[in-house]
Amino acid sequence: MALSGKRIVITGGAGFIGTTLARRLVDENDVIAVDNLHRNSLAGTELERHPRFRFVQADVLDGATLTELVRGATHLVHAAAIAGVDTVRESPVRTMRVNLIGTYNALEAALATKDTIERVVEFSTSEVFGTYAYKVDEEHMTTQGSVGEARWTYAVSKLAGEHMAHAYHDELGLPTVSVRPFNVYGPGQIGGGAIRAFIETALAGRDLVIHGDGSQIRAWCYVDDMVDALLLVLEHPNAVGESFNIGNARSAVTIYDLAQRIKRLTGCPGELVFAPLHYTDVELRVPNVEKARRLLGFEAKVELDDGIQRTIAWYREKLKAAGS
Repeated sequence: MALSGKRIVITGGAGFIGTTLARRLVDENDVIAVDNLHRNSLAGTELERHPRFRFVQADVLDGATLTELVRGATHLVHAAAIAGVDTVRESPVRTMRVNLIGTYNALEAALATKDTIERVVEFSTSEVFGTYAYKVDEEHMTTQGSVGEARWTYAVSKLAGEHMAHAYHDELGLPTVSVRPFNVYGPGQIGGGAIRAFIETALAGRDLVIHGDGSQIRAWCYVDDMVDALLLVLEHPNAVGESFNIGNARSAVTIYDLAQRIKRLTGCPGELVFAPLHYTDVELRVPNVEKARRLLGFEAKVELDDGIQRTIAWYREKLKAAGS
């Protein structure tokens, strides 16, 4: 049964996943989106005008404001974070601040309204599995990467946040759940993401640039499947106190294959070209989602070509609207 009559706060609520989730919730619930607009997928959407949707521009580093906004909420989805390899490498200090202190502030805000809070969903990441992760389950050993390599500050900060969420559940009784998304893509994505970058480049008719040799393997998860999983963890009693991998192992392809697919599906006249990779990359990332399947009934439904075609259509419409 879908959530109804709830008061749901989404940090990072103007982001890609946050706005997609809000659309699925807002007809039956009051949704408050909190975001500092570092990235903005909300602008110009129908969500802005929905009578049960409220946007508040605020930063998760402002603990007092966040606590006030969460007061009286039944559900908190903490999706706010610094993400994207380039952003993380350029701003490792800000990454650690936002991801660590922001998660602490979100958990404290939920604790302050413990009499009404029913569920707290904390976003971790598939990056906690390190460079090589093949069909990894939730009990698989996590890794933090080498000290001094800036890209791992994201994984470390997210892993610490996940430990915090579990600690608040185990010691303080907060009904927390952690999700580990595996390479989410789809309509509305801005900022990072290989699929977004390839599609935007292809629609512009330019060459698709592959960093490294293209042999890196990712399992891609369409955003609607990710949101299906979030709706399950928001209400399923089996979710409390757990961590869940969320992804689609059937959509595992090399980056080279991904670029070829997008070139074919867009009809891009550009070529595939290679550029040096100047940072440590993830070579292999494929999830095992058996735990989410067993405890929640989760199953990814959207296959890769279908998801890419839907995403291409959205970007085409966006370009058409921008040109009109």
